[in-house]
Amino acid sequence: MTIKHFIRTIPDYPSPGIQFRDITTLLSDPAGFANAVDGLVALHEGAKFDVVAGIEARGFILGGAVAHRLSLGFVPVRKKGKLPWKTLAQEYDLEYGTDTVEIHEDALQPGARVLLIDDLIATGGTAEAAVKLITRAGGNVAAASFVIELPALGGRQRLEELNIEVLSLCSFEGH
Repeated sequence: MTIKHFIRTIPDYPSPGIQFRDITTLLSDPAGFANAVDGLVALHEGAKFDVVAGIEARGFILGGAVAHRLSLGFVPVRKKGKLPWKTLAQEYDLEYGTDTVEIHEDALQPGARVLLIDDLIATGGTAEAAVKLITRAGGNVAAASFVIELPALGGRQRLEELNIEVLSLCSFEGH
């Protein structure tokens, strides 16, 4: 079975015309979850990283499992106000406003090679904010990997313009 088999599509969520790609069905299935984690690890066979960073919230689940499989530490990229220590913040634009992600200011060693993980890349705004934040913290995002890519929304190009290798397990057309 392919990864797509485990992903549920919810039409018109959160707004009309959007096809929401729900990975909770993938995560709840032992074979689906294992295939996703194994697939993300296999995308980087032979690559060397110092740490895995995952974007809140589904990137925590996947990134934590990938970090475990690669015997690396894990750095959470959280929404504003969720981390208990001194943080660095990066604001980014949403369709109707802005949001902010944060990491602890001491989360990364200078020059650390980082693998960034999230469930989905669409416009790339959140991932770009995470890359900028990790860079400001002294890290170097060597690659960013996603279970799902929505190519029509341009997120891959946005990260590639920052010289980030972008890999995904599957893609869906449309929004």
